Amino acid sequence: MDATNPITAAGRTPAVSRVRSSRRVADRILIVASTLATLLGIVVLGSILLMLIVEGVKGFTPTLLTAPTPGPGSEGGGIANAILGSLVMTFIGIVIATPIGLMAGTFLAEYGKTSKIADVIRFLNDVLLSAPSILIGLFVYTLMVRPMGTYSGWAGAVALAIIAVPVIVRTTEDMLRLVPGPMREAGAALGAPRSLVIRAITWRAASAGIVTGIILALARIAGETAPLLFTALNNNSWFNANLLGGVPNLPVMIYQFALSPYPNWQSLAWAGALLITVTILALSVTARFVIKEQRQR
Repeated sequence: MDATNPITAAGRTPAVSRVRSSRRVADRILIVASTLATLLGIVVLGSILLMLIVEGVKGFTPTLLTAPTPGPGSEGGGIANAILGSLVMTFIGIVIATPIGLMAGTFLAEYGKTSKIADVIRFLNDVLLSAPSILIGLFVYTLMVRPMGTYSGWAGAVALAIIAVPVIVRTTEDMLRLVPGPMREAGAALGAPRSLVIRAITWRAASAGIVTGIILALARIAGETAPLLFTALNNNSWFNANLLGGVPNLPVMIYQFALSPYPNWQSLAWAGALLITVTILALSVTARFVIKEQRQR
């Protein structure tokens, strides 16, 4: 072979070989960096969860789920009133948000589609989806708490509903768009009005995905603290049925008790944090299970 020939015995030029070699090195560096970043995230998350489990289990007592939160410096007690308050406000919030989100998502997927008003709604929904929850709390504080002259569970539920609505809207629209067009056309061919086609065919076909969106919204608002600080606040007693005045709830209880100098309050905060984490994890797993079932269909 000619010594001046740039073609090597392997049939490649030295330049090409150098380029491929540099790409292999860059590829390996990127793989190592990605692996290290993943391991770092796992270690940090694992450390947080491990600390939460260890400290949270210590706070579990026989009265944790049956007794109300104790006063400052008191021993014993539980978080039953905070759990009940969170359940009531979360339930009211999701009841308010579900029909609004379902109707808005249906309009975007079935009626509005590419219209200008639909684009405006999608833009506003994206803004709400990424808006800091503390701003929503301040908005509801101005809208309800100040005019009423008192904190209330109703204001807290409205704040949670505002946070949940954009999640349900986005999920509903996405799920309805996945429904094949021929299914709608088949209903229309039978002479059914569009509203009946949506209720009897489209909603039913996308029901699993819509339920998943509602569950995700429920998980999203279950641990919100900032909006409740400005709307429902907290107290250490059972709340009134009218939900007026400070309403006990887990997120604010955890926030206040964790910052307190009382060991008993700190222990209850750890137990409450573990409980709410397990609840949100269960909701997320349920949502993934529902999505998996829908895909298998």
